[in-house]
Amino acid sequence: MTTPRRVTSDGVSPETARALRAAMQRLFTGKPQRTNGRLTKENLWREAQVSRATMNRAQPILTEWDAHIAERGKTTAGEAHRDAEITRLRKRLAAKAQECTRLERKLKAAATAIAALHHDNQALRAELTDRSGTVVPIARRP
Repeated sequence: MTTPRRVTSDGVSPETARALRAAMQRLFTGKPQRTNGRLTKENLWREAQVSRATMNRAQPILTEWDAHIAERGKTTAGEAHRDAEITRLRKRLAAKAQECTRLERKLKAAATAIAALHHDNQALRAELTDRSGTVVPIARRP
């Protein structure tokens, strides 16, 4: 004779309810043991090591899960920190890209000015070379 399984007000056995709540707590605190830590129901039943059907029978626990997700969102503290860091780095990258564009424009302007000066310098040197190499002294007045 088998003993009948006790079902709690959570719709599952006490052991299963404890496993689901412990898994839920681990996922919410960012300390998963068996999953990647994302806040999904698939990770919940995998973390608790129960079947999906068993998890689905635990409606009060799923209601707690849904309330927590609705209140705090699907991102864990680590994911929120990561997302904030990504946003900060994207802003820095955009600022650096603007600075790079500004400096590139200055560099092009400087290159144009240097090219013009080089051309003028060559023209002046050519003019000096074209003149005869003799120096004509200016006569002194008595």
